[in-house]
Amino acid sequence: MHDYAMLADGDRVAAAVSGGMDSLVLAWLLADWRRKAPIAYELTAVHIDMEPAADGGPGEAASRISGVIERIGLPLCILPARWRPDPATPAADPGGHDLCFQCARSRRTQLFAHARDHGCTTIALGHHRDDIIETFLLNLTCAGNISTMVPRQELFAGRLALIRPLAYLEKSEIETIGRRLGFAPIRSTCPLREQTRRRDIRLLADHIYQQIPGAKRHIFAALGNVRSHYLLRQTGGRRP
Repeated sequence: MHDYAMLADGDRVAAAVSGGMDSLVLAWLLADWRRKAPIAYELTAVHIDMEPAADGGPGEAASRISGVIERIGLPLCILPARWRPDPATPAADPGGHDLCFQCARSRRTQLFAHARDHGCTTIALGHHRDDIIETFLLNLTCAGNISTMVPRQELFAGRLALIRPLAYLEKSEIETIGRRLGFAPIRSTCPLREQTRRRDIRLLADHIYQQIPGAKRHIFAALGNVRSHYLLRQTGGRRP
């Protein structure tokens, strides 16, 4: 919170809640932090319902999430997804990467629109240290660039900020917190779940951690210790 100045007095925060343990702990954390923080900020939870009921009401997962968020003491806004993947439509490649990208982009766009329409200054996401490292490895090996998620990111000329308050925590630590709070993850029914390129990267990262003690800590530290003079930079010609 302090290292990245994530929140300021008067912020209006929308916490994106998917139903996974990470997002449930995120909602609890922001609600708990608000009770003792030296600043005041508005907080609501937002869930994009990928499987609304036939009558247009909340789907099963959204209803279960609503119960958990009510226990936390937050209002919840359920948004029927504007776009949903069709399990019968084959993805562009065997891993389903293009379909996953399209789904994630659609949900992110819908969150941005909700924030704009409701005057939110901040969207909080449940990404953690493992997600940040895996995104770095994913971009490095599959996109040809050196980049990752950042704990705080300003968008639209500073009118909206994305924050990731769990950035310093590992997934295992978040799961421990969630269990102590009595939370249980509400699983996605996505037909491509656990079949994506990110899953492959997660397995690769786990292998690195097993082979090299301290590798996770060093990779995370390296993302804030970039020695740009030692990266490849084409000069466009030879030195005289």
